[in-house]
Amino acid sequence: MPDLKSRVAAWTRPVLEPTPVSMRRLALAGVIADTVIMSTGAAVRLSASGLGCPDWPQCSTADVVASKNAGQTLLNTWIEFGNRLLNFPLVVIAVLIFVAAWRFRPDGHRQRDLVWLAAAQPLGVLAQAVIGGIVVLTKLNPAAVSVHFLVSAAVVAAAVALHMRCAALADPAREPETTVRRDLQVIAAALVAVTCVMLAAGTVVTGTGPLAGDAGVPRYQLSLERVTQLHADIGWLLAGLSIALVLGLRLSGAPRRAVQAGWIMLAALGSQGVIGYIQYFTHLPAGLVWVHVTGSVLVWIAVLRLFFTVRERGPVNTARTGPAVAVPSRQPEPLDR
Repeated sequence: MPDLKSRVAAWTRPVLEPTPVSMRRLALAGVIADTVIMSTGAAVRLSASGLGCPDWPQCSTADVVASKNAGQTLLNTWIEFGNRLLNFPLVVIAVLIFVAAWRFRPDGHRQRDLVWLAAAQPLGVLAQAVIGGIVVLTKLNPAAVSVHFLVSAAVVAAAVALHMRCAALADPAREPETTVRRDLQVIAAALVAVTCVMLAAGTVVTGTGPLAGDAGVPRYQLSLERVTQLHADIGWLLAGLSIALVLGLRLSGAPRRAVQAGWIMLAALGSQGVIGYIQYFTHLPAGLVWVHVTGSVLVWIAVLRLFFTVRERGPVNTARTGPAVAVPSRQPEPLDR
């Protein structure tokens, strides 16, 4: 019995008695869980399983769990129902993150910024449940689906912000050697804003094209070619800002961590662009579009990590220049008399 108590105490200690390291790990779990739910949600839509469960919160008016429904294959039903089931571990992780943030007091005081960022996790899950129900009951209205995706992106942003904040607390030695120039910080902020616009445009492209969730659902009454071109133009703007920012960080002597985050973001964006053009010229195969949608989430995370990294502040490192040496002021020599 004492052994069982000690095991339970060890399991619950990261949440009830959190340290900066355990907070960082929990926050990372939140980022991963939010990314997985967005990726599986995209799979639901792109596999035409959006109405696999045509009712809410039950799968259908007659069944709570997945079952054969009129007009849907059993595979479609299980894909949609499986995505709903993933919300349960997501809720558990979100609640654990919030409880840990509430009890986290590294200096004897509660960290309000961490509490608010952690609260966004369970609140985001609740909001997504409501919006998801609206999506189903409106038969995959494209506007509701777009809101569903963008709210998920906002929850991911809060999770990334929480993780970056906890990572800084867990490793004080990671403070940058120098601060990033103000103009480069502004470009990083512009990069976040343009990425938001690109994500929104991507939802319009999907809601206009053939992979809107089901063959019979409504779509945006727009030209697919034109909205795709707009999405690509935003992508080129994003590429220009990214290249300018990475070169600026590299040439200005920015902290190594910021430069690395910039290269990671640029690599993710470049891969995303290549996949986007391939999927367009191969007439939007569902599997490749799913890779593209999942990639957009990874680009969003990379852009956010870069943004928070360039905003870090810390003391100038004196290891290269040597310690500051106080030079005694020269005393005037007495005048000869």
